[in-house]
Amino acid sequence: MTAPVILSVAIFITSYILIITERIHRTKIAIMGGVLLVVLRVMPQSEAFSFIDFNTIGLLTGMMLLISVIKETGLFSYIAIRIAKMTKGNRWKILLWFSIFTAIASALLDNVTTVLLIAPITILIAEMLDISPFPFLVAEILAANIGGAATLIGDPPNILIGSATDLSFIDFLVHLGPVSIVVLVITLFALRLLFKKQLATPDTEYESVLAGMDESKVIKDPALLKKSLVVLGITMAGFMLHDLLDLKPATVALGGGGALLIWSGTDIEKRLEEIEWPTLFFFMGLFVLVGGLEKAGILESLARGVLSLSGNVIVLSLCILWISAIASAFLDNIPFVAAMIPLVARISVSLYPNTEGLDEAAYQIYYIKQSMPLWWSLALGACFGGNGTIIGASANVVIAGFSEKTKSPLSFRNYFRYGFPLMLVSIAVSTVYILLRYLLFR
Repeated sequence: MTAPVILSVAIFITSYILIITERIHRTKIAIMGGVLLVVLRVMPQSEAFSFIDFNTIGLLTGMMLLISVIKETGLFSYIAIRIAKMTKGNRWKILLWFSIFTAIASALLDNVTTVLLIAPITILIAEMLDISPFPFLVAEILAANIGGAATLIGDPPNILIGSATDLSFIDFLVHLGPVSIVVLVITLFALRLLFKKQLATPDTEYESVLAGMDESKVIKDPALLKKSLVVLGITMAGFMLHDLLDLKPATVALGGGGALLIWSGTDIEKRLEEIEWPTLFFFMGLFVLVGGLEKAGILESLARGVLSLSGNVIVLSLCILWISAIASAFLDNIPFVAAMIPLVARISVSLYPNTEGLDEAAYQIYYIKQSMPLWWSLALGACFGGNGTIIGASANVVIAGFSEKTKSPLSFRNYFRYGFPLMLVSIAVSTVYILLRYLLFR
């Protein structure tokens, strides 16, 4: 191996070990790991910056600005009190309904946007009822990635796959929606068993606490609330229509955040202070760290290794599913999927050559249809695999950032105890689904 390859692998592994030990904040480690790649001449600074996904950074920044203004209106407190009263403080019902909402919203919008909106409300409810937000935040991470797997726009890996294959929103919903629903149901059932003690509601059911809450009094600025809801509604519509409008999600989010800042006349310095800067810089450092592996050819070698295991579509699909899941739990799934896409396309062509003399357009449709198990395996492995660790997916890191301000923050180790086993269960379910639907009975 060459020196850049050795350095890239060494820096990544060392950074990951330090993140797991949690003796140093993960953002500090990610930043220094990225800097070392430049200082040690693994890549120049300009190339390191090119690996940063500024669409993700822009999306997070724009939504954080929106949320910081909306929070001033008291809307989150209003929603939290309403939900607490509707569920009568029942912890299982709160976890159930928040998880279902998170999964549905993640499928229709995207999982990062969804958790940016739902996490602050969850933490508020936990504070009001004086309970730990930990089980609820873990459930929302899992639900966000499961729901995001169901549609074209729910999770960035799906967007990449859809762009490369011309598979539509309906294609993703029809083929990945059913397994996502099954996995969500199984996950919620498992969470109720795993968090049985934490979700046990006292006999008092918080009657005295709930009686003292008046949601009508928490709306601090009705005029600002109306402005915020208008901008938020337009921004949500922009997310749903961004493909038709030919706009990236970051543009939509920053546009909404900027518009609300101007219309509300809010203090920009105060808004900037409330942005989760550690989360943003962690993403930047992580993108550079994984970029070092990509630069060294590690990701491509891994992808080639997967696809060289067999010429049998059944074996290949299952290998792609499991290896993508494990890789996505410990790496960032976006560059991994980007490296896998051209190789999956290449193996698809080799498995289904154009022996019928079809024109290029007809052949494209033919081989994509025939090789669908490979693409769906890649999508499920990457999306569900993100549930394996606290840094496996963007939604995880965002919720972990919010949790740092609570008494029971999510860490690599305390999340891994629940996330990784449940991720393995979801991949096992996906294995059965792929086999039954596409390979054994097609």
